Amino acid sequence: MNSITARRRHPLARVAVLALALGLLGGGYALAAPNGSTADAAIASGKADDVAQGKSLFVAHCASCHGLNAEGTKKAPTLIGVGAAAVNFQVSSGRMPAADAGPQAPRKPRAEWATDQAVDQLAAYVQSLGGGPTVPGAEQVDPAKGDPAKGGELFRANCIQCHNFVGAGGALTYGKYAPPLNPATPTQIYEAMATGPQAMPVFNDSTITPEQKRDMIAYITHVRSQVDPGGSGLGRIGPVTEGLVAWVVGLSLLVLASIWITAKKRRAA
Repeated sequence: MNSITARRRHPLARVAVLALALGLLGGGYALAAPNGSTADAAIASGKADDVAQGKSLFVAHCASCHGLNAEGTKKAPTLIGVGAAAVNFQVSSGRMPAADAGPQAPRKPRAEWATDQAVDQLAAYVQSLGGGPTVPGAEQVDPAKGDPAKGGELFRANCIQCHNFVGAGGALTYGKYAPPLNPATPTQIYEAMATGPQAMPVFNDSTITPEQKRDMIAYITHVRSQVDPGGSGLGRIGPVTEGLVAWVVGLSLLVLASIWITAKKRRAA
């Protein structure tokens, strides 16, 4: 008994017991959770497949302008570091591939090859080149979870100078323009704020938080769903068109009234 007690009091006994306990704990965890490692491997494999497919799509449809390694050419800028969000915005809205060189790439129907899966794969490839803003999740762009009132305040403070009060768009300098926001999806609106396409500035998360972006999306979708109370919205581009219509219609009525009064006096005479 004395020898056993002495061994228990040995300075290394505690270390041995602790090592044994840690070994048993680690082995038990490895046996209890093998599926997680398998799932992680499957996810990593899926991402690798998407990147490989995206690279093939890039070489086939984008490399002629952006370079074989997306390093950029005289025709188009580099895509290294622009992120998946920029790719998803440009390709899903039909702006890319561009039909021709111009001050600004217009929105148009997307290319036949640009299915949702193909766009995701192309975005994954560009994201792998140097990171950048990622495609937002469904919850981040859900208008129902935003506050239209707060979004309206933010929109009027940051966006109406170019996009108009109701997102109808407007002309800029050198042939550029702020496009109307009516056809843009909530995801595309978020991506535009995060990436700053064309002449638009970048509103990163330190400037406008993800929650504030969602509030702005709620405002934009709310406004464009409203019916114009006066009948025709006249493009919703502001008081210029309204004043022009009022002037033309009012002047025309005055001219017609003058002609009618003159004709009436002549008949009376």
